[in-house]
Amino acid sequence: MTPAYISREKPLSKKWFITYAMIISGAFIVAAGYVYFITPYKILPGGVYGIAIIIHHTWGLPVGMTALVFNIALLGVGLRLLGPRFGIKTFTALVLTSVFVDIGGYYTGFEPLVEDDAFLSSVFGGLLVGAGVGLLFRSRASTGGSDLLAMIVSKYRHMPVGQLMILIDSFVILAGLAVFRDWTIPLYSWILILILGKVVDIVLQGPSYDKTLFIVSDFHELIKHKLIRDLGRGGTYIAGEGMFGGKQKKIIFTSVTRRELALLQDYIHQVDPDAFMTVIEANEILGGGFKTLRDKMDN
Repeated sequence: MTPAYISREKPLSKKWFITYAMIISGAFIVAAGYVYFITPYKILPGGVYGIAIIIHHTWGLPVGMTALVFNIALLGVGLRLLGPRFGIKTFTALVLTSVFVDIGGYYTGFEPLVEDDAFLSSVFGGLLVGAGVGLLFRSRASTGGSDLLAMIVSKYRHMPVGQLMILIDSFVILAGLAVFRDWTIPLYSWILILILGKVVDIVLQGPSYDKTLFIVSDFHELIKHKLIRDLGRGGTYIAGEGMFGGKQKKIIFTSVTRRELALLQDYIHQVDPDAFMTVIEANEILGGGFKTLRDKMDN
């Protein structure tokens, strides 16, 4: 029986073809980032590929195959300690990425696409690798490396996986500093990791222009009618109590688009200039007039 956390599509179905097209595309884009921008300048993305880049520049071993050996070893340990969380899609993604990196490195000699500009290379490397990793995540494949190692360590140390990933990546970057003795390497590497993570979020969730609002006003009924009748949005009342006077209040919790926010703020200013409003950037909103969860999963 396939565990619930392993996503499996019917072979040769439309979804199967789309999934593996994303895996191939994602692996190719990741490899392009490593070949043209990251490896030539010894920029370290942390994790397994960070270690592989250090070994490549120290002993000349191929980046892709070195990373694959580490990833397969981690997968073996992960399967033993964590159970079957990683299916054929993850293995395919790891192998394809390694093969594409080494083929690209062989033909280019890891000559940088942008000469004498490590900063620009860290930016474009982060954009490419982030886009590729995002596609792999959307196909429900893992990229191995620090996330897998973090899950293994987390099982025994009881630390959050996210914190462990940061610690592991930082350790790899500092190891690169010790080996290469170049203070610019950690600076460019952290720029790379920052951009990479942001691009992964955008690929997974899409660029969001939606806002989440908390509105405190004595004219909540008028604001409710504006939301429902004119903007076609719903919301939720949250019971609250004022800190100073202890007055009972109704807090409106709702989500709107950027354009609707401007219309709503203009209306609230007219009916209650003293209203209190908190506007939060919403990474993703599902249901209730926005994209449904079914649409997200189908896409």
